[in-house]
Amino acid sequence: MADEALVDVDGNVMVITLNRPAVRNAFNRAASQAAADAFREFDARPDLRVAVLTGAGGTFSSGQDLRAFADGEAAEVEGGLAGITDSPPRKPVIAAVEGYALAGGFEVALACDLITAASDAVFGLPEVRRGLVSGAGGLLRLSRRIPYHTAMRLALTGATLPAPQAYEYGLVSTLTEPGEALEAALDLAAEIAANAPLAVIGSKEVVAGSAQWSADEAWQRQRTIMKRAARSADAREGAIAFTQKRPPIWRGE
Repeated sequence: MADEALVDVDGNVMVITLNRPAVRNAFNRAASQAAADAFREFDARPDLRVAVLTGAGGTFSSGQDLRAFADGEAAEVEGGLAGITDSPPRKPVIAAVEGYALAGGFEVALACDLITAASDAVFGLPEVRRGLVSGAGGLLRLSRRIPYHTAMRLALTGATLPAPQAYEYGLVSTLTEPGEALEAALDLAAEIAANAPLAVIGSKEVVAGSAQWSADEAWQRQRTIMKRAARSADAREGAIAFTQKRPPIWRGE
């Protein structure tokens, strides 16, 4: 794995750390590809259940590396920025945000399923101040997560959104003291990882996908996903463990 993204695995949780602190973890192509490779490994490995994405040096990410962009280098790779903005992993991903999550950095955080953030963290889409339009999903996702007119103000002015306000809107799942976002994300990851892997994947599929499904389609697709989980060995194990009053042993089957 390239040094631009550091990977650590603890049990069934993978921690991916964006590692360009000298430029506030801005994405050049190498950094984006390194993160994408890590996410691809995460989704492919059956022993891994949750990923946590964070940034080195007290900053999540300041977005695309504008020096690289000015030289004609695109940061997007297969799957989008960091490999997740266009097609996120099937499994849950938590963003642990310290400092700035701006532009592409904010868009990557929005592509994650949950966000923990330090109380002094800041979010924003300042692309309009650089003659650009946010193209990695920020404009598409933001108005579904916070009030419409607030999203429009951020998009049109490039203003920032403080983490406490993002928490009030429900955009941030857990608000922490500065320096504690990663710890909170790991606690949340452990809570998720304790559940049946196939049921977690299916639940994410319904919550994330249902916004694009018609009413009739939604019920049918949910039923298909539910039946897939109900027929699994883990569903049987969950019922047996409940009757035997013991913790279940999940196999992801």
